[in-house]
Amino acid sequence: MLTKSSLKKQIDKFPERFTIDELIDRLILLEKIETGEKQSTNKETISEQALDDEIEKWFK
Repeated sequence: MLTKSSLKKQIDKFPERFTIDELIDRLILLEKIETGEKQSTNKETISEQALDDEIEKWFK
């Protein structure tokens, strides 16, 4: 979950003029990064080999 302070930091990095779509895209990216970091911390990831095996199944 994003916090006000992280949102404020991101808005400060934006140019003076930006679109709502640009803001939404940035917020979605930040949320995905935060989710990924939590999953990594909680050992909710898979090994590189398991990922390779899964991708190989897609092309069969």
